[in-house]
Amino acid sequence: MRAQDFDQELLDLYDYYVHGQLDRRGFLERASKFAVGSLTAVALLEMLSPSYAKAAQVPKEDARVTSEFVKFPSPDGHGEGRGLLAKPAGPAAKRGAVLVVHENRGLNPYIEDVARRVALAGYTAFAPDALFPSGGYPGTDDAGRELQSKLDRAKMLEDFVAAARFVHGHAESNGKLGVVGFCFGGFVANTLAWRLPDLVRASVPYYGGQPPAAEVPKIKGALLLHYAELDTRVNAGWADYETALKAAKVDYAVHFYPGVNHGFHNDTTPRFDPAAAELSWKRTLEFFGKWLA
Repeated sequence: MRAQDFDQELLDLYDYYVHGQLDRRGFLERASKFAVGSLTAVALLEMLSPSYAKAAQVPKEDARVTSEFVKFPSPDGHGEGRGLLAKPAGPAAKRGAVLVVHENRGLNPYIEDVARRVALAGYTAFAPDALFPSGGYPGTDDAGRELQSKLDRAKMLEDFVAAARFVHGHAESNGKLGVVGFCFGGFVANTLAWRLPDLVRASVPYYGGQPPAAEVPKIKGALLLHYAELDTRVNAGWADYETALKAAKVDYAVHFYPGVNHGFHNDTTPRFDPAAAELSWKRTLEFFGKWLA
């Protein structure tokens, strides 16, 4: 099913649910008015939730890409982290490095697939799992969200800083680092742009929360920002962010995709919009091609 098959209010309720602004019981109670006939609120939730059997644009077995889980040191975070390292198959080579940052539920199959897509495009990609200190992504997004919400947020962000340093310094990195992140990962992509200004050359936040205005002048790299027109929750922070970016003379480009919801790039849920996802990804790869070659 597509987003157009659901009432926008129901899609907004689901967005509140997956971002912790509404618990499961609250979602089911408020979604019940959309349950008609034999359709239940529980069934609606299942219909809106990810189906990871679809997350295989670049399957694990794809011979064009090699991938493995590797650990990295994180002395200022949880001590040690782990993530999926994906590279183009073939002889070792220096190439642009890209950190791929997951949503608020750990390194799920969709983000693993995105990392392999980045590798297939010719980069050394690294997708860390913030949930590694808690045993790693638990297999379901609901459990993943719960685990991630319990982590020390400051230490978790330090883990991503350490992961960025790790892939930047990898033997198959040319020293030019990009970041792409989705939802919570979009916030991290914005954050790393100012936390690691001498490392991050290109950052691509997808519908990500904005950093404090006071930190924006620290950004030295370029930004490509993707927003969903119907994502009023995240978009509320854009005007102030844009003002700060302009004042700091940061190199940025922004795109608002009409008629789509938060999560439009995630091809495992009904909120996925093929046209917006394809166009945004084309722009993302062109952007990396410009800054990481």
